[in-house]
This record gives sequence, structure tokens and C-alpha cells, in this order.
Amino acid sequence: MRDMLNHGRLWVLAQFALIALMFAWPAHWRASAAALLLALAAFGLGVWVLAWNRPGNFNIRPEPRPAGQLITDGPYRRMRHPMYTSLLLGMAAVAVAAADLPRLAAWVALLLVLQGKSSLEERLLLQRWPQYAAYRARTWKFIPRPGRLDP
Repeated sequence: MRDMLNHGRLWVLAQFALIALMFAWPAHWRASAAALLLALAAFGLGVWVLAWNRPGNFNIRPEPRPAGQLITDGPYRRMRHPMYTSLLLGMAAVAVAAADLPRLAAWVALLLVLQGKSSLEERLLLQRWPQYAAYRARTWKFIPRPGRLDP
């Protein structure tokens, strides 16, 4: 368990390092409709997530909080990690606005880091809430699953 928690901290460190790199790398920023739409989608989804899963419940590290609750409503009804999706949309907006290869590479690396972080998080969620297995079977990880979902 201790190794899993240490790995969780490394995933978070990698996540923040890539976000910092995306903003720190020199760029000629270009305003575009695509970047604006991605940024608005990221912001809207992030606000929706915070409305359903208050900051006291979720954790920046992949381990569930001791007094946390499993949330499966709101944006979590159709995807398991909507906050990661919001982050990916926001960083995609940065990559589009910069329109350069280093930021695109950093975005792909961020996607891979969030994939690893979410996989660890899901193992910990399964340990904490056995019903997470059924929830995981009916939702997709980062992309909203289309169609009707039965509770």
C-alpha cells in the first residue's frame, strides 16, 4: 500500500511538471476559435465537477480521502474522471493556442500520466468501494459514454 501511495505522489509530480512545462516553454500564442472552445469546455466541465464533488471530497493525489464518498452522479454519471478530462481539455487549449510540437508532445505525455494516475486511483477506489467495479463497467474513463445508463 505504501508503494502505491508513493507512486501516486510521483504521478502528481509528473502531472504538475508537464502543466508547468506547457506554460513555461516559449511560444507565439495565437488566439483561435478552437482554443477558446476547448478552454470554455474545460472551464464548464471543471465547474460542473466541483458542483458535484466538492473540494473536500476529491483529492489531488489518487488515493480516496478517509471520509470521502463515492460520487456517481452529475458529470460522473457518464465518465469516471471528469476532472482529468477538464484538465486535458484545458491543456489542449494551451497546445492549440501555441500550435507547436513541444506543447503537443507535453499534452500527449500528460494524457499518459493521467492514464497511469487514474489506473492507480481506480485500484484504490476498488479496495475502498467494491461497488466501484459495477460503476466502472458502465462508464468510460475520460470520454463521456453515450447512450442510456441504468443506475
